[in-house]
Parts: sequence; C-alpha cells; structure tokens
Amino acid sequence: MSDQALGFDAFKLNKQLLEAVTAAGYTQPTPIQEKAIPLALAGHDVLGIAQTGTGKTAAYVLPLLMKVKYAQGLHPRGIILAPTRELVMQIEEVAKQLAQNTDLRIVSLYGGLGPKTQIENITAGVDIIISTPGRFMDLYRKGTIYTKDIKTMVLDEADKIMDMGFMPQIRSILEVIPSKRQNLLFSATFSARVENLASEFLEFPERVEVTPSATTAETIGQVKYHVPNIKTKINLLEHLLANEEINRAIIFTRSRKNAESVFSFLERKHLGEIRVIHANKGQNTRINSIEDFKGGEVRILVATDVASRGLDVTMVSHVINFDVPLIYEDYVHRIGRTGRAEQEGKAITFVNPAEIYHFDRIEDIIRMRVDLLPIPGVVDVPDTPFEEKQGYERELDRLKQRDNPDYKGAFHEKKAPPKVNIGKGEKVRAKKHVKKPNRNQMKTKNQKNKGK
Repeated sequence: MSDQALGFDAFKLNKQLLEAVTAAGYTQPTPIQEKAIPLALAGHDVLGIAQTGTGKTAAYVLPLLMKVKYAQGLHPRGIILAPTRELVMQIEEVAKQLAQNTDLRIVSLYGGLGPKTQIENITAGVDIIISTPGRFMDLYRKGTIYTKDIKTMVLDEADKIMDMGFMPQIRSILEVIPSKRQNLLFSATFSARVENLASEFLEFPERVEVTPSATTAETIGQVKYHVPNIKTKINLLEHLLANEEINRAIIFTRSRKNAESVFSFLERKHLGEIRVIHANKGQNTRINSIEDFKGGEVRILVATDVASRGLDVTMVSHVINFDVPLIYEDYVHRIGRTGRAEQEGKAITFVNPAEIYHFDRIEDIIRMRVDLLPIPGVVDVPDTPFEEKQGYERELDRLKQRDNPDYKGAFHEKKAPPKVNIGKGEKVRAKKHVKKPNRNQMKTKNQKNKGK
C-alpha cells in the first residue's frame, strides 16, 4: 500500500477539511479512523469499539463535517451526545479545529452554566450540536431545539452514558429526532449493555473494533502496590511524587471527599502546583484547572472519575489510582489519560485489602496481570486501625456474599432464634413482652366495666 493510500486524502474529504487536518498536525489516520471514516462517509451505521486515546473523536467528526459541509438554515442537522461536560468541551475543541476552514456553526450544550447563552447560540442558527443528554432534553422541552432536520446522531462513550444513568434521556432523544438517520456509536468497551443499546437503535451496523474490548494501550506501563491501609496510601503517594520523573500526574480518587483529602495533604507538602476537580467544583474552576494542567502550569491534578474521560493532555507522564474504580471499565479510561499520541506513560494503582477483589476482576477484563511491586522500605507502613481493618473485612464479606449467596463470612447476620412455647412458669417473665393495649382499647374496656 502506498503512502498516498495511507493519508487522509484517501478518504476523499473536501479541500477545507484536508487543510484543517494538516494544520492540526495529523499525518496518517489511526486504525480506528482508517476503518470507521470510509464506512461513515458511505452512510452506514457504525459501531466503533476503541480504547481511549486512539483518535476516535476525529473518526466520527470528519464524516459528520463532510456530510453537513456548510452552514444552512437555522436548525441542527447533526448531534453528538457525550456523558460529561468535559468530554463535550473536548469534542467541541476537535470539531471546531477541523471545521476552521468552513462556515459551519457548532454549539456545545452542558449543565453547570445557565442556559441563556446556549439558547441564544441555538436560536442564532446551528448546524451541529454537541451536548450532554440531560441539557439537550432540557432545552428541547423549552422549545429551543428543532429536531426535524437532524440526519446524523453520534453517541460517544456509550458505556459511560449507561453507567451514569442517562439511558432515559437517550431514549427520550430517540423519540423526538427523525427515525430515518445515520447513527454512529462509539465505546471503549463492548459489554452486554452496549450490545443491547446498539441493537436498539443501530440498523445493520458495521462493527469496527481496532483492539479487543477493554484493552489498555501498549504505551502504558502498569504496576500495582498492595497497600494495607489509607495512611500507607498517603505515605506512598508522597514518596512517589517526590520523584522528579513524575512531571505531570493525574491522581484519581473514588469520591469527592477523598479527592479533597488528598489535595489538602499534598498542598501542605509543597510538591508542585496542584489542583483538584470534581462534581462539586464550579464549572469555571474546573475549566481553568484543566487548562492550567494542559498548559504545564500545574504538575498534579487530583480528580474523581468525572475527569477520567474527555481530558486530552498528551504529556501526562503518570496516572495514579489512589482508589481502585468500582466501575471496572473506568480503569481503562483513567489510565488512558497517559500514554497518548504514541507517548509512553505509566499507570500506578494502590490496592487495599478490600480492593484486591475489584482489581482481580479488572485484570480479567483487560486480560493481563499487572506487575506487583513491593512498597519501598523508606515508606512508613503503620499498623491498620481496628475499625479500618474491620471495614475491609465487612466489605469482602459483602462482595463474596454477592457472588455466592450461601457464603457465610465473619460478619453475616445471625438468624433469629427459633420460637418456643412458654409454659406457666415463664408467663410472668414474658409479661414485659406483651404488647400494651392502645388508648382506644383501654377506653372500650373501661366502658364495659362501668356497664357492669
């Protein structure tokens, strides 16, 4: 195959798009682009399975831009739905970059901001809408979005959309847009739920899978530490971040509370500029933190899974999973923040005694065993407090009982003692357990006594 055939010009895109592709620094299409773009341009419904960081955004944006071509009328002709505002913003950035030589009007919609400006942008005329499902339906119900001209629908990160509970909104959207349309569905994993969703709204789709579902990028080196308690996690994190090799890192936690705790601890240690983002942070704060991180002004970004997708930062050297994700596919998305654009990266995961159960299943999903490293001798490993240790044991019991209802662990509930007949000698002691009559019953009894 010639170099000409490997270039973007092999897709027969128009001059405006090809010039934008070159200006964006794209030289050769990635595997997902090479397979998905021709099918999408030919009008097929496409089911694309590709891990994060493989260039799948351009794989659906370029065909959509080619189909819409130029500004026309006031109403949208294409929509792209994504689960988080961060991902919507990232898609918008790529779409506007690739559409820079056209007059196409691209509007992004997401929560966290008042709808006034978004409504004004739509009513001024729009060709492509990029939106979270919830905000799209909010503005549709206000009568702001006219859907009858929509000819293409893209659903990105379908697995995350379902994990976040957006399926009611997706089904509502499917009811209000034309049934005759092209559908493109992309997901990093292909679970049974994604398969069911695909069968629900794709018509004879062409399936494109550039790597097996839930495969991690080869450019990412993965290691794990078995850590006995939360204090050791903190000590190990401080030790690792003292290494100058970690020049730009994202630390993922399971909850907002953990994110704030880790942020407060690291801020006191003066290990470099640090920011924290999670759902409780204001939209402007989150945007500014991400932009500063992208620009290299921030060394460490502490985040919940709200940021595990939609962050496209090419020079992230390390991802540290302070907590193991409970949605196992999120592991792939988290560590996909490093090792992007053919750069090498490293993913480090701290695994406490209860999280071993979850990480074993993550390794089953990614079909590999992650190397286990010993905790360095210089790291202080304090004894696990009794309550914390008991919490791990309770959690393991719960997980094992979920898998096997007959499992009886150390903390299973005791059965109620069998009922026994009370003899005459026991009646006196049993009186305290006799239910007292209520006020109405006492009143009726007193009336009967007076009648006598």
